[in-house]
Amino acid sequence: MTRRPSRRRFWAPGRVNLIGEFTDLAGGVALPAAIELGILLECEPAEEIELRSDAFDEVATLAPDGSGEAEGFARYVAGVAIELALLGRRPVGLRGELTSTLPAGAGLSSSAALEIAVGLALCAVADFELAPLELALAAQRGVHRALGVPSGILDEAACLFGRRGHAVLFDFDSLEHELVRLPDGVVFVIAHSGVTRRLEHSGYATRKRELDEGMPARRRHLETENGRVHAVVEALRANDLTRVGELFREGHQSLRDDFEASIPELDRLVELAYENGAYAARMTGGGFGGAIVALVDEQDARALADRLPGRTWISAAAEGARELA
Repeated sequence: MTRRPSRRRFWAPGRVNLIGEFTDLAGGVALPAAIELGILLECEPAEEIELRSDAFDEVATLAPDGSGEAEGFARYVAGVAIELALLGRRPVGLRGELTSTLPAGAGLSSSAALEIAVGLALCAVADFELAPLELALAAQRGVHRALGVPSGILDEAACLFGRRGHAVLFDFDSLEHELVRLPDGVVFVIAHSGVTRRLEHSGYATRKRELDEGMPARRRHLETENGRVHAVVEALRANDLTRVGELFREGHQSLRDDFEASIPELDRLVELAYENGAYAARMTGGGFGGAIVALVDEQDARALADRLPGRTWISAAAEGARELA
C-alpha cells in the first residue's frame, strides 16, 4: 500500500460561461468551460484550518468544522467547511497556502475555485468520499451561508466538470451534464472591463427577485437564453462558428437590454472583439462589471488580446478541479 505524502496539492480552475447567463437561477441550461487560470492549494493535515492566500493580506483560521470568526476570504472557507461537517466529514483541519492566477472581481469564478480547492482538500485529509456533484452542491450552499446571496450552481459545476478541449452543457433542473467538444484550434480571449464586481454588491440578488416575481423582460431573457444554449451546442458540433457568433451577439444584447446586467465598458469590449476578428464575443459571468469572453483562432489570439484595452488573458478549455500528483 502506497503511503500518501503529508503535503498535498489541489488545483481548481476558474471558468468562462460561453452562453446561458443567469439560467441557473431558474432550472435552465448553460455552457461553461473551465480555464487554465485557477487556484492552487498546498496543504497538510492540522488541528485547525489555517490558510494563507497570496491574494489577500490575511489568514483564515477556523476550527475543523468551520466555526470561528470569518472575514474576507475566510467566509468562503468557513461556509464550505460547515457544509461538509453537516454531511458527516470528520473534524480534521489543514494548514496550507493558496496561490492564484485568477483575478478577483473579473467574473471568472475565483470564489468558486477557492471553495472547490478547499473542499477537495478538506475531504481528502479526512478520507471523506464525496461525489463531485455533492461537493458542488455543498460549495453552493457554502456561498449562500457566507454571503447570503442566492447564487446558482453554475460556477462550482464548471470548476469540477470541466475537461480539456470541451465545454460543459449543464442542466440545472436535472443536474445532469454532458461534454461538448470545441472546434480544434479555438481558444478564449478574456478581457477585463476595468470594473471590478463582487457578487454580494452587484445587482445579482435583485435580478433573482425580479425573476421570481415574473418581471416580463427578465423572464424573456431566460426563455430566449435557454434556446440560445441549445443552438450554440448544435453550431459547435457542426463547426459553424459564424452561427456561434450570431448567437453570442444575441445573448449579449439580451443581457444588455432585457436583463440589464451589462455595462457600457463590456458592450464596447464586445464590439471591439468582433471588429478585430473574433468569431464570437459576449459578456461572461454575473455582469455589472467583470469581463467578456471571445472565441478566436489560437494563432490570432495574441493579436486580438493586444488590441483590447485593459487586462487580457488567453486560455484554452481546461481540466476541472483535482488533486495534483
